[in-house]
Amino acid sequence: MPASPIAFLLVVMLASGAATAQPHPMASGLGVRHIEIPTESTEATPTPEVQISPRMSTTFEFDSALDPAKVVLEGEKRFSLVDLGRSTLRLVPSEQILPGDRLRLTVRFQDGSVPLGATFVLVAHPARTERVIEVWRQPRTAESYQQEAKEARAKTQQCQDENARLRAEQKGPGGIAGLLANGVIEDEGGVNAKFLDVNTEVRQHPGNALRTLRAWSYRAPTRVAVAVELESPDAENPWTAEGASLVSRAGAPLKILTFWQKAPISRYPVGRVVVEAEATPDAALGPFTLKLWGPGGLRTITLSGVTFP
Repeated sequence: MPASPIAFLLVVMLASGAATAQPHPMASGLGVRHIEIPTESTEATPTPEVQISPRMSTTFEFDSALDPAKVVLEGEKRFSLVDLGRSTLRLVPSEQILPGDRLRLTVRFQDGSVPLGATFVLVAHPARTERVIEVWRQPRTAESYQQEAKEARAKTQQCQDENARLRAEQKGPGGIAGLLANGVIEDEGGVNAKFLDVNTEVRQHPGNALRTLRAWSYRAPTRVAVAVELESPDAENPWTAEGASLVSRAGAPLKILTFWQKAPISRYPVGRVVVEAEATPDAALGPFTLKLWGPGGLRTITLSGVTFP
């Protein structure tokens, strides 16, 4: 099947700020999060929610020793790893954890001082994971605040760099000239396209919310993209993508630059979603797993075996 019409559509979309709509950078592993436990809590005190994802590790680090007999994890059998240390707890959910699941985690401390323990709600997401949770029972140290400030400055700088890139792309020319000006393609290398057979090459997971009819992958010197045509079996509830991830077989995520969808997808007409990510030629090697999810991380679509030309 010829891929050139789709490749041309991708070229136009990458070069045009209007076509790509809004960028949606996603991270499969979020940074360190700090949680302070109040000495006294009431019914109005919110229970901290922590995002977890299948096959990805989340580690709780406490500043006090835990009582191992009083650590209670709801749905413990649905985790492939529960590693309890003196003051740490590492969790790796299995594929039995479904997007939107909410599981309670309760811990108690050994010394009997207040607060006696803490409760968290683990919220399952198809791709987003909070990797490290630092839980402070006592007043935090100055070093902890300094580290948090350092991480905040790094995130701010990342956002500034991303905004500068977007402004540069919007000010540049459109079409193929824009791709050349922005360095997306080079004089000696354009955009290579590949048709992905969804019946043999790409595996559609049984629990997918939508059916994938056709798929293509693309590779430029510094970027890759995947375009999928989808059909929803639920005509009364059109589907809209909220996020996307591309993860290698080794578990390394690519940095998602944007995903694009023209309109909500129903049974008719067929809809298309395009996901674009940063990737050097070496990083684009090997099969990847593409995940798409709707609002709240629900109604997911998982395609494994995605390769680039």
